[in-house]
Amino acid sequence: MIRLLPIDAATYDASSCRAGDRIWIETNCYVDLWIELLHALGLDYHPALAFTLAVDFDGDQWQFFKFPSEDLRTLYGIEVAEMNPWRGLEHHIEEQLEMGRLLTAEVDSFYLPDTAGISYELAHVKTTIAPNMIDRARRRLGYFHNSSYYELGGDDFSGIFGHGRVQPEVLPPYVELVKLDVVRPLEDRALFEAALARVREYASRRPATNPAQRFGKRLEQDVDWVRSQGLETFHEYAFATLRQFGSAAELTGSLCQWLARRGEPTADAGREWTALASEAKTAMFQLARLMRADRALDIEALVVPMERRWDAAMGMLVDRYA
Repeated sequence: MIRLLPIDAATYDASSCRAGDRIWIETNCYVDLWIELLHALGLDYHPALAFTLAVDFDGDQWQFFKFPSEDLRTLYGIEVAEMNPWRGLEHHIEEQLEMGRLLTAEVDSFYLPDTAGISYELAHVKTTIAPNMIDRARRRLGYFHNSSYYELGGDDFSGIFGHGRVQPEVLPPYVELVKLDVVRPLEDRALFEAALARVREYASRRPATNPAQRFGKRLEQDVDWVRSQGLETFHEYAFATLRQFGSAAELTGSLCQWLARRGEPTADAGREWTALASEAKTAMFQLARLMRADRALDIEALVVPMERRWDAAMGMLVDRYA
C-alpha cells in the first residue's frame, strides 16, 4: 500500500466549505476537489477564490469554473499540468504517490460508492478524483472526490481502472500531475497581498454585461423545450446554469468575508454575494416546481432579483479594486 497524506476516509474532517450553513454544499467536481485538496494539505483555499469574479454565462450555460493552475502556482507553489497516462492509470498513481505527488483523473462515477443513489451502479457519468492511497494487491483506493475523502475496493477498483475491459474500446482519461514536492506556499502577509492582486485581476476580467440578464433571455427560449424533456433534463439544465451561478457567487462571498477579516471593506459585498447565491438556489427550486406545473413561467420575477443583486455585488468590488 502507498499513501501520501496520512488521512483516513472514516475520520477525515472536511473543510469549512461543507459546513451545514452553506447554501451550496457542492459546486462542481473540480472546484470541490481542489478545496478539499488544499484543506488536506493544510492550506487556506480562500485566497485562491478570486477567479469566481470572472465567471460568466456563456450563452447556453454558465462557465464550468475551475481553479486556474497559475493561481495555484502563484499562491501555493503547486504545479499542475496535464500528463499522459500511457502505462495505465493505476501504475502512474502508484509511481507518483511514491514521489510525493498527486494526480487528478477523470473516471466513471458508476464505480464510486460515494455517489450512491445518484450514479453509483446507476449511470456512467464523468467526474474527477484525486487518489491519495492505492493498494493494488488488496484492490483498495483512497481518493478525494467532491466534498470529502473516500475509499473503494473490490469490483469498484477493477471497474475504475478498466480491468477486464477491451482497452481499444476505452479512451484514456484526462489526467493532471500535481507536484507537491516543491510546495512553497506564501507566508501570511505575502499571501494576502497576492490574493488582493488576484482580486484586482479578475475584477478587471468580470463579465462585460450582466450574466443573469442574459440567462433570463436564454431561459425564455429554453423553457418550453426543457419542460417537454422531463425532470432528468431539467436537473442537467439546472446544474449547468443556476447551480454554477449560485455556487460561484457563494464562493465569491466567502472570499469577501476572508478579506474583511483582514481589514478590507468587503463585508457588505460578501453579504450581497451570499444573498445572490441564496436567490439562485430559490430560483432553481421555483423553476423545478413550475416545470412540473401546467402554467406559464414568470421569468422576469425569477431573474430580475438576481440581475439587481449581481449589479450591486459586483459594483461594490469594482469600485474598490478595478
